Amino acid sequence: MAKPVGEVPPFLPYACPVTPADLSRTVLRAVRRAVDEDVLRAPVPERVRVERTRPGGSGDYACAVALQLAGPAALPAREVAALLRDRVAGAPGIGGVEITGAGFLNFTLDAASDGAARSARVRQALEQGLRYGWGAECAGQVHQLHHRHEVRAAVVAGVVGKLLRAQGALVRTTCEEVPDPAWARLGVTVDAHGRPPVPLARIRPVPAGATAGELLGRLGADAARWGLLRPAGHDRAAPGDELLVQGEGNPLFLVRYAHARARALARGGALLGLTGAYEQDVDAPVLHAAIADHPGVLAAAARHRAPDRLARHLETVAHTFFDFHDTCPPLPVGDEKPSAAHRSRLALAEAAGTVLAGGLSLLGISAPEHL
Repeated sequence: MAKPVGEVPPFLPYACPVTPADLSRTVLRAVRRAVDEDVLRAPVPERVRVERTRPGGSGDYACAVALQLAGPAALPAREVAALLRDRVAGAPGIGGVEITGAGFLNFTLDAASDGAARSARVRQALEQGLRYGWGAECAGQVHQLHHRHEVRAAVVAGVVGKLLRAQGALVRTTCEEVPDPAWARLGVTVDAHGRPPVPLARIRPVPAGATAGELLGRLGADAARWGLLRPAGHDRAAPGDELLVQGEGNPLFLVRYAHARARALARGGALLGLTGAYEQDVDAPVLHAAIADHPGVLAAAARHRAPDRLARHLETVAHTFFDFHDTCPPLPVGDEKPSAAHRSRLALAEAAGTVLAGGLSLLGISAPEHL
């Protein structure tokens, strides 16, 4: 039986540019309307997840709620999606709604709303700083993370704890034995409890002999942590000396260099009397998308206990930052006069740097301003 619902308020203009949270509330209102009108007989979910469309997909955002409701409603998912599409179409900021695949709802924002959303997102990143992307995905949850007495499991557990806390959870991390003192230099803090190990996403240990002390002595804390966190939990992690190479073939260097370059642009702008301010839309869709994806990546990394998702995302941000940097120089070149375009590009570059710094911070890796 469906949950009791009250009168559904009409669609109202958003107080700010359309965000995934706005779309989620819009779809949830559509579900409630369909239930109230007795065309959909299914429980109303507490929330609806809306995510950015994957590469090659349709529209700007996608939602799978119709597949979730199809079983309880005893209807094909595409039929449920059609009921919801009819009740979402015309909502402020939504340019179009399409049903794809088994019954996904795909949303395309109207151009004016999308441009305003980009502007608001850049400002939000600059205002929130290292906390940009933190959310309430795990608000009210309590997590006990217990891991083997092994360096990779310890490092991963520590970062998963930070990711969960960034999403509002309460977390305690414990180890099956007395922690290795060298772990503290890798940023791992745990209590010791003599209980059987609980695998964290089946984290595969490092090769025999690769202790915390050996990794620290050979690579240093930052490269060692990246080498342990970047592979997926089920993949082998064997941090090697390639992590110390200062070149674009080293993902860790690329990410940290992109951050350092963003900070250098801010310093260069200050020397010219140029301060980043997003005053007009910048044509850099891939970088905008990478910045917009950051909150969702943090939530997914916490939900799946997978720091590697964040590491891969930072690589994407770094690559898209350099593409933007080369095609839309944030600072004046030659005889160019500083303009609103330069101020806006500089603000976008600073937002990208903020994402990189915040992500590295959650991974426990430093983000130096100079490399």
